Amino acid sequence: MQSPELARPDWEPGFADYLYLAYTNATAFSPTDVLPLTRVAELAMAVQSAVSLVVVLLVLARAVNVLTG
Repeated sequence: MQSPELARPDWEPGFADYLYLAYTNATAFSPTDVLPLTRVAELAMAVQSAVSLVVVLLVLARAVNVLTG
């Protein structure tokens, strides 16, 4: 809303936009603002965030396994 030249004049955020914002804020492995204006871009960024979260969890699980022996 602060940069109207980036979106259509009649664009308003919908449920998917708020869901994306909540997801990125919860995981914090991706940008925490709703910059992408298309559903495909939001989905791609959410998938990227989910993959990052899974990788971090796998590394953490491996570290715990090595430490507990």
